[in-house]
Amino acid sequence: MHSDTTTAKGPSTARGAVAIITNRRGDALMHLRDDLPGIAWPAHWSLLGGGTDPGETQHEAIVRELHEEAGLTALDLTELFEVRDEDGSGQLITFFAATWDGDEKTLPLAEGVKLQFFAPEHLPVLTIPPFIRDGITRYLAARPA
Repeated sequence: MHSDTTTAKGPSTARGAVAIITNRRGDALMHLRDDLPGIAWPAHWSLLGGGTDPGETQHEAIVRELHEEAGLTALDLTELFEVRDEDGSGQLITFFAATWDGDEKTLPLAEGVKLQFFAPEHLPVLTIPPFIRDGITRYLAARPA
């Protein structure tokens, strides 16, 4: 995500978008964020995504961010819901879902430390921002078994 500060001073008008990308096994693609001062949620596992640029829709932002951060093109992006990052930037984040069955180690990671697929049962042990965890939990609960 863009380098928003981690301190929210109330609801922000800033918008962002993230994508829950799963493979055919149902594993979720997680992004280990850099551990740098001044970025939102440093050294946390998150989802690919970022803030919207001026005049950009959330859908346009997630398409751009997936390409910029990991060289990904997701053809089946579906808008899910919105969650506010209450404990961080204050941004209202639109969650999208998509599938991708490639090898994450081959992606040209341009931001962050690592990309890795995790089975849903392994997500609880990861350090994940609360709003991202809430969004993933909500998505997994609504998925057909």
